[in-house]
Amino acid sequence: MGGVSKGDKRTPPPEPEPLPAPVVDAHTHLDACGAVEAADVRRMVDRAEAAGVGRVVTVADDIESAKWTLSAAGWDERVHAAVALHPTRAKDFGEYERETLAELVRDPRVVAVGETGLDYYWDYSPPEPQQEAFRWHIDLAKRIGKPLMIHDRDAHEDILRILDEEGAPETVIFHCFSGDADFARRCVAAGYVLSFAGTATFRNANARGLREAAALVPVEQMLVETDAPFLTPHPFRGRPNEPYCVNYTVRDLAELRETSVAELAVALTATTERVFQLDRVAAG
Repeated sequence: MGGVSKGDKRTPPPEPEPLPAPVVDAHTHLDACGAVEAADVRRMVDRAEAAGVGRVVTVADDIESAKWTLSAAGWDERVHAAVALHPTRAKDFGEYERETLAELVRDPRVVAVGETGLDYYWDYSPPEPQQEAFRWHIDLAKRIGKPLMIHDRDAHEDILRILDEEGAPETVIFHCFSGDADFARRCVAAGYVLSFAGTATFRNANARGLREAAALVPVEQMLVETDAPFLTPHPFRGRPNEPYCVNYTVRDLAELRETSVAELAVALTATTERVFQLDRVAAG
């Protein structure tokens, strides 16, 4: 894609010029990017900061990952954590998982309950346990007073229905938003926050509706993320992704929205700080 040859697929994108104002990568997976120890995390976040991505939220998908994200947030103050059990793992969601997550999420370094939700694309977990686990995570977010970070793949209507049935937490984030303009309007009207990843920069026909959504969402309800190591932005689609690559997504979104990169970066950071209450985390 984007003129990248097959031989380039293992080569990370070049490190870009820094953004004119810093932004936050609102959803990444540092462990899946290859970070294991504190030194790995620091190197990865140093690369991001050099590109103008000064802070990251690293997100868990299982219990061991949840424990690791909390460690990573303790190794580097630029790292924040989100913990939950990914919906594709919901068939294994038992009492141990509930008790462990309920304990981990209370740590001040944890800024969100996520990623949770529904995934009807992969056949790893039936819909019923996914929905049960999703309802539990919704309740946890409300009890603890932290944002709910949603994974939604091919499940738009059930996601909205369950949020309505359970009563949504005060802050709901659609990570890696994948809907079209109509679905974006419905989410915005409900007060939800939409986070855009590298998919919003893709140029294929399937991305047209997503780009229309990214153009219309109020910046007060908009975040930007990498979901690294996945979904590397255009024109480097298919190459390894890291938090520094959110730089490319911000630049592309600024052009799409017909605004300056600096203006968008400042607005995105303000929204991210409010959504994740990062001032409270710093004070804590």
